[in-house]
Amino acid sequence: MIKLEVPATSANLGPGFDSLGVALNIFNYISVEEIDGGLKIEIKGEGSNELAHDESNLTYQAMAQVFQLLNYKPRGIRLIQVNNIPLSRGLGSSAAAIVGGMVAANKICGDALSLDEILELATKMEGHPDNVAPALLGGIIIADKSDNKINWIKINPPQKLMAVITIPDFTLSTELARNVLPKTVPFKDAVFNVGKTALLVSALCTGQYDKLKYALTDVLHQPYRKKLIPGINNVFEAAKKAGALGSVISGAGPSILTLTFDNEEIIKEMVEKAFKEAGVECRTIVVPLINRGVTVCS
Repeated sequence: MIKLEVPATSANLGPGFDSLGVALNIFNYISVEEIDGGLKIEIKGEGSNELAHDESNLTYQAMAQVFQLLNYKPRGIRLIQVNNIPLSRGLGSSAAAIVGGMVAANKICGDALSLDEILELATKMEGHPDNVAPALLGGIIIADKSDNKINWIKINPPQKLMAVITIPDFTLSTELARNVLPKTVPFKDAVFNVGKTALLVSALCTGQYDKLKYALTDVLHQPYRKKLIPGINNVFEAAKKAGALGSVISGAGPSILTLTFDNEEIIKEMVEKAFKEAGVECRTIVVPLINRGVTVCS
């Protein structure tokens, strides 16, 4: 049986809309084996009562994409999923399902596809690379699609940089979060984000981490998505007062990703308090940013 762990991911990191993402120390576990016939799916943990147990299961669909590409016809498949990544919270649950399924299927097929080929296929299925790339490759990933090719660069996360992830007790679909975005943006807003993204990437590459507090801001997507998350402005302010480098909407939301080198527990307490004052129940996970993507379990 093939056993994999696939990390949660957070996309955008503020200004890097659809182009930046990071792997987080939260994992889904996928076990797959070929059987004599049929499809057997078992799901534990997050989404156990919501996710499909038939051929419409996203992980199985991702596997089927690889099998079709390689012209491989399995006799049957047993799939076991143990999920720790919350669904529809902006933490890459769909990317983990897609990447895990494709890597598992590729293992069954003798590792016929390279990582770049898997990334291309996963991006096509997901629609953009900002979650699937760090789920596959780990670390902080800058990804760009040009001429139908994904060009990517990996930055190793600072060892002591922590993510304080606050997860509101409501879901937010990526479709809804995209539908609130404008079709065009003012030129000055585009210039603003170019500068912030460049500063963010440069700070991470050069170790000038004090600059992160100036870089983790955005005007292309967060101002529009904030309307979907009650109390978010007070949450951002509370994190800042507690000593955080900055807070961003994780992916499409509603989870909030706060980056810090210290004061994690104070930040956690202050952010949860701000959410609760807005009438939003939430929970918080404090984890490091990690350098590894999907991994075969020993």
